[in-house]
Amino acid sequence: MANNYNGIVSVYKEKGFTSFDVVAKLRGIFGQKKIGHTGTLDPDAVGVLPICLGNGTKVVELLMDHDKEYVAELLLGMCTDTQDTTGEVVNKASETDLELLSEDRVKEAINSFIGDIEQIPPMYSALKVNGQKLCDLARKGVEVERKPRKITVHEIEVLEIELPVVKMRVHCSKGTYIRTLCNDIGEKLGVYGCMQSLERTRVGIFGKEEALTLPQIQSLKDEGKLGEIVRPVDGLFPDYPKMKVSEEALYRLENGNVLTTSELVGIEDYVNQNPDSKEQNTINVQTCVRVYRPDMTFAGIYKKHEDGLYKPEKMFL
Repeated sequence: MANNYNGIVSVYKEKGFTSFDVVAKLRGIFGQKKIGHTGTLDPDAVGVLPICLGNGTKVVELLMDHDKEYVAELLLGMCTDTQDTTGEVVNKASETDLELLSEDRVKEAINSFIGDIEQIPPMYSALKVNGQKLCDLARKGVEVERKPRKITVHEIEVLEIELPVVKMRVHCSKGTYIRTLCNDIGEKLGVYGCMQSLERTRVGIFGKEEALTLPQIQSLKDEGKLGEIVRPVDGLFPDYPKMKVSEEALYRLENGNVLTTSELVGIEDYVNQNPDSKEQNTINVQTCVRVYRPDMTFAGIYKKHEDGLYKPEKMFL
């Protein structure tokens, strides 16, 4: 009988694959249909793509809300209809304008985009307008008005400048288009700009260092080690204290009912009862907690409300 995996596996998407290609390949590798990705990466982009398996698909939206980090190459001197070098050139800067660029001017322009800013999503994106993807409309030559969206660029670190190419690391909020950021930096400098390459190096707690390529995951399957790379769902919430329900309240938990403080047992009690356990006492007064069954299998996330009751936020039964 095939295993049914529940959790998250961090994939390093290689060039040429779409996010949907990765999901399709993993359905074959893991032998299960319930798999979802956590945000698209363009086919030419590479990098971290967390994939949710089984009941882990319930956290897809939570993962998509996380901050992300990228390493991108900005090519100054031209802009394209796709805002990256795969598109058709729309405008080019003169050689004179490019020669007037300095590293200081480039850095000053880049730094002006740090903070809360508004960004107009590109036409070549998966966003939908009236049920149609913008990219599908763009391929038909149709352009529609897009409203600016508020995003946050937490940090931009310039890694290397060899004009007209600038390599930079960007830490940003969800919904940020690095292609558009490159385009807008070029506009700010008056010489146009587009994205030459893109690598996503982090999504929330998932970093490049632990991400595996599809061939590496296939090799682990051949060795019977697939289970070793599936991160449990509760590992996504390391800051939430662990609590378990009492035996008497188990039926209420499994029906997704509200729980009282008296029905939850702190992890300190659990450690005292199980001295060999490596779990640490992390209970603090916090809003959300991870709730476990008496046998310490993960059941869901509960949120404490003003009335003192804990109410289910997301269940993983």
